[in-house]
Amino acid sequence: MSAQAPPPADSAEVPAVSTARWWTLGVACVATFMLMLDVTVVNVALPDIRVDLRADLAAQQWVIDAYTLALAAFLLTSGSLADRLGRRRVFATGLVVFTLASLAAGLSQGMVLLNVARGVQGVGAAVLFAVGPALIAQEFTGAERGKAFGLFGAVAGLALAFGPALGGLLAEADWRWIFLVNLPVGAALLVLTLLKLREQRPGGAPGVDWPGLVVFSAALVLLVLGFLRGEALGWTSAAVLGMFAAGVVLLVVFAVVERRRGDAAMLDLGLFGNRTFLGLSLATLLSNATSLAAIFLEVSYLQNVLGYTALEAGLRLLPLTLVLFVVAAVTGGVVTKVAPGVLIGTSILLIAVGMGLIALVDPGDSWLSLLPSMVVMGVGMGMFNPPRSVVSVGVVAPEKAGMATGIGETFQQVGVAIGVAAFGALFQAKVIGAVAGSGLATGSAATDREVGRAVAAGAGGDLGGGAEGARALFVDSFGSVMVVCAVICAVGAAIAYTFIRGSDLHESATAGTE
Repeated sequence: MSAQAPPPADSAEVPAVSTARWWTLGVACVATFMLMLDVTVVNVALPDIRVDLRADLAAQQWVIDAYTLALAAFLLTSGSLADRLGRRRVFATGLVVFTLASLAAGLSQGMVLLNVARGVQGVGAAVLFAVGPALIAQEFTGAERGKAFGLFGAVAGLALAFGPALGGLLAEADWRWIFLVNLPVGAALLVLTLLKLREQRPGGAPGVDWPGLVVFSAALVLLVLGFLRGEALGWTSAAVLGMFAAGVVLLVVFAVVERRRGDAAMLDLGLFGNRTFLGLSLATLLSNATSLAAIFLEVSYLQNVLGYTALEAGLRLLPLTLVLFVVAAVTGGVVTKVAPGVLIGTSILLIAVGMGLIALVDPGDSWLSLLPSMVVMGVGMGMFNPPRSVVSVGVVAPEKAGMATGIGETFQQVGVAIGVAAFGALFQAKVIGAVAGSGLATGSAATDREVGRAVAAGAGGDLGGGAEGARALFVDSFGSVMVVCAVICAVGAAIAYTFIRGSDLHESATAGTE
């Protein structure tokens, strides 16, 4: 909602627009920083968690998967609830859930409790991810909205930049601190949210769409779980195929339910008839699926092949993430001056070029050979988020901003889950397939497969005299997968260039841009 909009009915209890808008931006940015840190720091603590809680591999996977599943499944639900119940109220609830779940995770004495806490953490994170951008859109319009989202995206980049390094430092003290550090931050944000942010809730909003909420959440849980478990259970196994089939059926049921509920539906299906919204959703899915898979494999390369610690690997990613931070801040100032399709399409194309440059890395190179890719990807990723956020809320009326950001974040997070799982599996398949024709071949197909799995997992150094051959297999397969990612990402750029139009934006998004 813009600064010129009439105040909400309960505005006397909260600050005026002039002060509330900056508090809103600050709270949303710090909350996002906390969430992004929590996404990145957990990975580096898994070895310590395994030892302390005697966790097997499956239990360790659920530390990541429980959070990812809940986050992806409840994003749209959270945004829709915020539009109906009040964004400040729902955001504050998300802070309480996330902070208490962080406390439970930090005090966990067993893997079951830790993984349950991580799932609840994911629910709280879904609320904050979905509602934060809607709160910003509520307070800023026109050129100022672009600048606000530029800062918002830059802060997310800063968290990515220092997440692995900070996670390494916290894990060295005690892995529990990666969760407990959220307590003072979450408590402070909750106080500021209740005292400084304005509430806004459209009059006559329909009640909660419980049928839609349950069916959609179940569908996403099944689909994301299928991708997360595909490699371990087998992509053609009855369990995985059953998850995919049930997820698709539930999405069809969800579409039928929403169409019948009309104005009471949590998702306005008509939005996908807007070519800009559809194009942005598809472009976001493709760019996130490929770029986050690239970073995942890049971190594996730095740690498992080049032998850097989590802290050392995090520091070597700074060229990418610091460029992302600076470019995101700068891009926020030009969002309203450049056609959104051109800006978003160019950003995704740069990400694709950056991934393609990884194919130039040779097995004997140092980490410095990754610099061209890091810089170009950092520019593209920094350019992407500010206009994406502006367009995702700009195609709808202000009262539907929560729903729109929920959809946008859903496509982002589902893209991450799909990309890391699918391209990780493709990478492993390429490594395994290349073992037979390499110096690591044993003459036994079963043994070659185990060797391939070890190389893909970064354990090639344990193969003794075959360590150099293992490194070559890893790097060659890494480069091949990045070419595939680059091509798919370029398709996302083409979609953005073709589909996204400034003329499709709601009048509230263009007010004050002249």
